[in-house]
Amino acid sequence: MAETDKALQELEDLFAAARAERPAVPDRLTAAILEDAARERLRAEPVAPRRPARRPLWRQLAEAVGGWPAMGGLAAASAAGLWIGLAPPSFVPDPVALAGYEDSSTAVPYENYDMAVMLSEDLQ
Repeated sequence: MAETDKALQELEDLFAAARAERPAVPDRLTAAILEDAARERLRAEPVAPRRPARRPLWRQLAEAVGGWPAMGGLAAASAAGLWIGLAPPSFVPDPVALAGYEDSSTAVPYENYDMAVMLSEDLQ
């Protein structure tokens, strides 16, 4: 156990010496880095300020949703929802019946009479 503590202490001393001593960067490397940075800066600076390209509204919407794959999924889900809404399966209750509306053919008060009888009753 004492040997491991001694080995760890020696290793800790080596790390402390390495942290205290800063490595020197060669002058050629510093000059090459600064030259490369100046070249990139000149390349990156625009000659004249440019206005960003204006994108159409539909393209902005497509990018906001997640691109064309997401737009395709949204279109498929919308079509399925419309289809299920127009022709619901037999196990889904009819939303019109749940809302309390009746069919217009059963709501007519004089269903068995013809038009002449209905008009004659209104005139009396």
